[in-house]
Amino acid sequence: MINIPFKLVKIYDTIRIPPHRFGEPFKEVIEDILRNGYEYHGYKEGEYEGKLDKDLGIIVAITKVLEIGEGKILPGDGAIYCDVVFEALIFKPEVNEIVEGEVTEVREFGFFVNLGGIEGFVHISQIIDDYIAYDRKNSRLIGKQTKKYITVGDIVRARIVTVSINPDNIRETKIGLTMRQPGLGKLEWLREEKENEKSKK
Repeated sequence: MINIPFKLVKIYDTIRIPPHRFGEPFKEVIEDILRNGYEYHGYKEGEYEGKLDKDLGIIVAITKVLEIGEGKILPGDGAIYCDVVFEALIFKPEVNEIVEGEVTEVREFGFFVNLGGIEGFVHISQIIDDYIAYDRKNSRLIGKQTKKYITVGDIVRARIVTVSINPDNIRETKIGLTMRQPGLGKLEWLREEKENEKSKK
């Protein structure tokens, strides 16, 4: 099981319900707008899921709508505006936090890890205390002495060392990771280390 430090938070906002959705069940419409949004004058309105907020972090999922206030119609619009309280699952990357994730891409200079809606990066200098070579044929990074390797699909545990959030573009948000500390690394390596320690006792 991958361990990512998600949190549940309450969010308060005013949601615009467009006129063409007035005949539908109110709560379902609000949930749909929060999750998927809608087009309004060429802009995407609503849609919280997948957004990156500088204060909250990544809004991974809307779990439920808790409260819906009385709707108001603004002159010249025709839509209904409702104050809404909803619960969201978030992930806010913090420096020094320990995270786990699946390796999604391996390059000769390091590899990318899925951290639940966002990717972190481990540079080859931050994998293990060994010379690391890139095995292009098998798309993996391998230690010269240890023969330990990293490939797509591996689950790793790492510590966040740098966070640079771009709230306008989630793809430009950068999270730097390290595995060069005790208790960090590919989960398979950590299990082997534990078994070796047990066998020595």
